[in-house]
Amino acid sequence: MRDGPLRCLVKRVARWVQGADLALGRLVLRLEGEPLYRLEGACSGCGSCCEHPTVLLPRVLFRLRSYRSLLVAWHRWVNGLELELADRRSGALVFRCTHFDPATRACDSYASRPTMCRDYPRPLLYQAAPELFPACTHRVVYRHAARLEQALEDQDLPPEQLAELRRRLGLD
Repeated sequence: MRDGPLRCLVKRVARWVQGADLALGRLVLRLEGEPLYRLEGACSGCGSCCEHPTVLLPRVLFRLRSYRSLLVAWHRWVNGLELELADRRSGALVFRCTHFDPATRACDSYASRPTMCRDYPRPLLYQAAPELFPACTHRVVYRHAARLEQALEDQDLPPEQLAELRRRLGLD
């Protein structure tokens, strides 16, 4: 389902508003301190993040049925995302993208993709333990990795336990 000119225009305006909101939100977060992680690498176009785009809502907003319905309707009408799962426990709305072609692993409306697609995986940098898809060529690196590596080396740990800690802490 390709985007027509009107949908492209609506998306462009929404992207501008969301971009301003993201910039302001990140400024506030930066004033509180840098995120614990930084992003390295580049997108290889594997399409893993496109298969099931997910929106995480705070619990309060998730419980507001009217807000949730409005958000789902927006994503369906403007972004072409069909709701597949609403997980009450985690506050996640999991969608299926109608623009994603699983055979070619490409987006048929890449130029007009929504902000959530353009910004991925940057929002993960503010999570406690960010995890990327296995096929993703981005890397999340702990900002204080050198200090943490030194602290791990100072411990008397078996090699397999050290390797597992390094993997879980994103030091590899």
